[in-house]
Amino acid sequence: MELFWVRGGADEVVASVADWLSADPAPPAVVETSGSTGAPKRVVLPRAAVLASVRASAERLGATGPWVLALPATFVAGLQVVVRSLVAGHRPTLLERDGWPEGEGWFVSLVPTQLRRMLTDPVDVAALRRAHTVLLGGGPIGASLRESAERAGVHVVATYGSAETAGGCVYDGVPLDGVAVALGEGGRIRIAGPTLFTGYDGDPTATAEVLRDGWFQTSDAGRIDADGRLEVIGRVDDVIVSGGLNVPGPAVAERLRTHPGLAAAEVLGVPDPEWGRRVVAFVVPAPPGPAPGLEELRDWVGATEPRAWAPRSLVVLDDIPLLGNGKPDRQALLALAGQQVRP
Repeated sequence: MELFWVRGGADEVVASVADWLSADPAPPAVVETSGSTGAPKRVVLPRAAVLASVRASAERLGATGPWVLALPATFVAGLQVVVRSLVAGHRPTLLERDGWPEGEGWFVSLVPTQLRRMLTDPVDVAALRRAHTVLLGGGPIGASLRESAERAGVHVVATYGSAETAGGCVYDGVPLDGVAVALGEGGRIRIAGPTLFTGYDGDPTATAEVLRDGWFQTSDAGRIDADGRLEVIGRVDDVIVSGGLNVPGPAVAERLRTHPGLAAAEVLGVPDPEWGRRVVAFVVPAPPGPAPGLEELRDWVGATEPRAWAPRSLVVLDDIPLLGNGKPDRQALLALAGQQVRP
């Protein structure tokens, strides 16, 4: 089967995507997952699925227009920025080369780490205030980050999705039109609708494991709140079973990020002979530093969350290692846990 491989630099991707959008017929596109928890998968997306996502997104946002490309164009979020901008009749602005556009009413997609850093830069904040919408996805979006954006006057819409769903398909907890969301065993999120992929290239076994009867079985756990909105708790494997207790790593990390002495924080579980898995905090001190000590951070977590959730080890870093798409590099963090842990 002929495939359209989304590869190359930003300019090359923009040109090839423009050709793909006008092709008749068009082969399915292939984008790779980030590989944050292992080897990347090659996701096969029909053009109809990508365009269904583009249309539903525009309808939900209530507008179309030019987009700023601030993410790698070869990942699904970057591909969607390119497609949305081209469909709206605009070549996307490449942030790294061209900087922020003048005027108002444009759109941009970011991951939480990017937005957190941009909110500390007055130039970035001034630009983001001019955006119609900042789509924020690709990782847990805590209340503190949303509140910081609101205080700065930046309009943020939190998205949830993956390469397998042609990008974000749930906006601020509400599925896009045509998208269905359900919870399976253990709260595992299931998604159906016109934006789904057709499989993993060259891996029918992996495809069969997650694509069943028209539903995509995600690796994330969630719950439906009182308003009927989907709340993403985190990856199923983000729940750290430590000493027989289920510790939600993303919730602990979000609490740590509110500490005034920290600029960034992530939480993972590492193997431990006593606890099964030990809760480890990876933190970046806020200037001028140094980082708070472990006991202070344990007390900070315990002030609002169960004390048993508090980290038992601490790794202090100059920065959180990131993948090419801006997400935390979990494998790199786990490797660092074996070298720099402060019990």
